[in-house]
Amino acid sequence: MGSIWHKTMVYFGMADDEEDYEEQTLTQQEGREQPADRATVRRVDRSSSEKSSRSSRRRGSDFDEIFGEEDNFRTQRTSVVRPLPTPNERPNVRVHLVEPKNFNDAQLIADKFKSDVPVILNLQRSDTELSKRLIDFSSGLTYALEGGIERVADKVFLLTPRNVEVSAEEKQRLLEKGFFNQF
Repeated sequence: MGSIWHKTMVYFGMADDEEDYEEQTLTQQEGREQPADRATVRRVDRSSSEKSSRSSRRRGSDFDEIFGEEDNFRTQRTSVVRPLPTPNERPNVRVHLVEPKNFNDAQLIADKFKSDVPVILNLQRSDTELSKRLIDFSSGLTYALEGGIERVADKVFLLTPRNVEVSAEEKQRLLEKGFFNQF
């Protein structure tokens, strides 16, 4: 168990290789070893400077293989910075109208909302159970994507994405269609 731990530490460079200690152990125990035990031990003769340079080369090359050389890293990194559009720079977005027939229409609502398109959810012709489910879904959608939901008429809701504001002209157009009848 100890040898596995030691090998792991050697692998991560937290301990020296056992080869460094092998020569030292042999000289200390030469008088006490049995001849049969000596035959299984191999003696390695290297100078200490050769060992230290080899281990530092190995650690350095491992570092280079994993992280790359510092100069190469700086030359390889390229990134393009593009500014995000601010609310004033956004093109005039029209409101999308959804009159759901079943709960599968929730996918369309979410897709339009994620594309930063305001959605009018008209539930006037939907049954009560479907209306409840879609209101719950829309509430979660607007909360998760930091948007807003407001009731604009009986069973009609406006879902507005974050940083999107419905213009006065668009509200006027919706009023003409009968959606902004404030009750």
